[in-house]
Amino acid sequence: MIGEPLRLALYAAALGYLLGSVPFGLILARLGGAGDLRAVGSGNIGATNVLRTGRKGLAAATLLLDLAKGAGAVLLARALWPGSETAAAAGAVIGHCYPAWLRFHGGKGVATLMGVSLALAWPIGLTYAVVWLGMLYFSRISSLSGMSAAVAAPIAALALGDLAYAQVLAPLAALVLWLHKANIARLRAGTEPRVGKGT
Repeated sequence: MIGEPLRLALYAAALGYLLGSVPFGLILARLGGAGDLRAVGSGNIGATNVLRTGRKGLAAATLLLDLAKGAGAVLLARALWPGSETAAAAGAVIGHCYPAWLRFHGGKGVATLMGVSLALAWPIGLTYAVVWLGMLYFSRISSLSGMSAAVAAPIAALALGDLAYAQVLAPLAALVLWLHKANIARLRAGTEPRVGKGT
């Protein structure tokens, strides 16, 4: 028999996964007449790939909804099973990146990770947002901005003394970096496109 804390963490992780795996980008692209998002650009379901369809409004909506599902998972878990929010955070990001209904091919987790960061502790989320937007403003490179923000989250958690949050945010940041490995290769080669220029 598993202990109560582990059981609640499993519930929270499952809740997070279910919410995180809702493919808002895919749904909005289809409803908006942009076709199957998996046949566009990188083929993933995130806001950056929605932007490649030329639908800025759909991309913005995808960004907000992907952020909201991450935050919602954490807040629901905190309300239902206090202390289990880190499991929900992990489940939400993993669900977005590896949704079972899409044969485990999802997005890269940047917006959803921002959502869970905000819900875990707003100063962490604020740091994430500032780094993301700041890097995007100066570099105009979406992938670099997202990866920088992901790495900033566990550092911010450590700076704030939130070791439990840092322990879940660090592997999630590593996951985001792993999913951006092709982008990293292009960054090293100097061929990574800037926002508004190519794919």
